[in-house]
Amino acid sequence: MALKIITYPNPLLGKPSLPITEVTDEIRKLAEDMTEAMYKSDGIGIAAPQVGQLVRLVVIDVTGPEKREGKMVLVNPVWTPLPDAGYVESEEGCLSVPDYRSKVRRTARVHVEATDLDGNPISFDADDLLAVCVQHEIDHLDGKLFIDRISRLKRMMFESKLKKGTRQSQVK
Repeated sequence: MALKIITYPNPLLGKPSLPITEVTDEIRKLAEDMTEAMYKSDGIGIAAPQVGQLVRLVVIDVTGPEKREGKMVLVNPVWTPLPDAGYVESEEGCLSVPDYRSKVRRTARVHVEATDLDGNPISFDADDLLAVCVQHEIDHLDGKLFIDRISRLKRMMFESKLKKGTRQSQVK
């Protein structure tokens, strides 16, 4: 079943997600459906709140729409910075904030801990695009969007563009 990706300013995107206490068939099906929605939208990551489910579930595949060979499903993921991790500033976009991209500062290298769909603990270190993607998706689980991490001026410009687009679509 293809899930619909909800977009800003839907209030669900600003709510924190609940931990998953047991990996059930419903959670596995949700992960499968999220993967389908992510790939259909040419995304590299998706979090359950983006499809209206307030649970701590993330799907990531930074190999991109061309390869699709590095899918990770993370249940209840958390990240911590690696020692001397530093920061990186890169341009981000989001399936829930269509047609807008902006530079965001993130921790450059992180350690990730989660559970897989079989209930097994997993952990790994991530850098580059994977580190950014993990942080971006876990932000969704905490009710944050990448636009919450941009400057006030950029945010005001985004909101103005959004309002203008909404007014124009109402006129048509």
